[in-house]
Amino acid sequence: MHARRRLIAALSLAGIAALAGYAYYANRSTAVPQATGGVKPAAGQAPAAQAPVSVETVAVVSEAIADDVTAVGTLRSNESVMLRPEVAGRIAAIRFREGGAVRRGDVLVELDAAVQQAELQQARANLSLAQANFSRTEDLFNRKFLSQSARDEAASRLEVARANMALAEAHFERMRLRAPFVGIIGIRNVSVGDYVKEGDELVNLEDIATLKVDFRLPEIYLERIRPGQNLEVASDAMPGQQFNARVSAIDPLVDEQGRSVLMRATLPNEGLRLRPGMFARVRLILQERANVAVVPEEVLVPAPGNVQFVYRVVDGKAQRVEVRTGVRRGTRVEIVSGLQAGDIVVTAGQLKLRDGAAVEVVSPGAGGDAPAAGKADRAS
Repeated sequence: MHARRRLIAALSLAGIAALAGYAYYANRSTAVPQATGGVKPAAGQAPAAQAPVSVETVAVVSEAIADDVTAVGTLRSNESVMLRPEVAGRIAAIRFREGGAVRRGDVLVELDAAVQQAELQQARANLSLAQANFSRTEDLFNRKFLSQSARDEAASRLEVARANMALAEAHFERMRLRAPFVGIIGIRNVSVGDYVKEGDELVNLEDIATLKVDFRLPEIYLERIRPGQNLEVASDAMPGQQFNARVSAIDPLVDEQGRSVLMRATLPNEGLRLRPGMFARVRLILQERANVAVVPEEVLVPAPGNVQFVYRVVDGKAQRVEVRTGVRRGTRVEIVSGLQAGDIVVTAGQLKLRDGAAVEVVSPGAGGDAPAAGKADRAS
């Protein structure tokens, strides 16, 4: 009986201890938040100010920009011809060095002209005889020893002799092929002693001191293109180099297959570095515009609905401004509306911003006067 009483007393003490521990921990859990800042501010007291967001900025600049269009084209010789004989014959001499420069009128290839030379000599002799006979006839006619018909007949024979002389000279000249213009001679396809027929290809001649650039543009640009426009030409064979050209002609016919317009520009070939047949990348400048607002592309923040906006810094705060962009030049973008030259815009830190948030410029870049303004705002 005594043992039973001691057991009941022990159980009672254990229950009391458990209840006391539960109360202790419950009171402690409710007191901790109040001790660590959970105390509400007194009535009428303003909440603590939010810290400024660190951002980087740049100033919107104004510069000249060009509206352009790009295309691919082909370089061509200013003048190009394949020399071909007008008559058949055997090659007697080749008067040029392959790949060398020639002048206009230089004899390049001579065909065997023995027969033509003989005909020329015969015509020259006949002309001399006809001239002598006409002189005697004219003298006798003036002295009234011959009639008018005899004089006319002698004059006619003289004209026939002159015509035969010109014909013989033309036949003889056809046996010699001359350079029609100044240029660079190509690689010949024949040798001395070859028999060639009319129209056989002998050698090409190219005028490459000035080159032509042929390229096509879609018909939608027809109203914006005109002769005299400038363009830049680049070639994969000469990376990093650009050449200036000028539009010289526009084909009046629009290609009905591709709906494109053929254009031709002239390009001075200084040093003869470019060659006909090369592939060319063309940038045609349609219009030059001055005082265009330009920003780096990293200032743009995309939004749903194909909308773009930027954060402009005004009086130490960020203003969200929707903008409309124009052409791009590398990493720079034209701003058509929403900004103007001199505005300070955020280039880094946009993800932390909201409209009206306080900002602190840590690396202003082009907006060098922005930190001073921010410090003045904070001081005030």
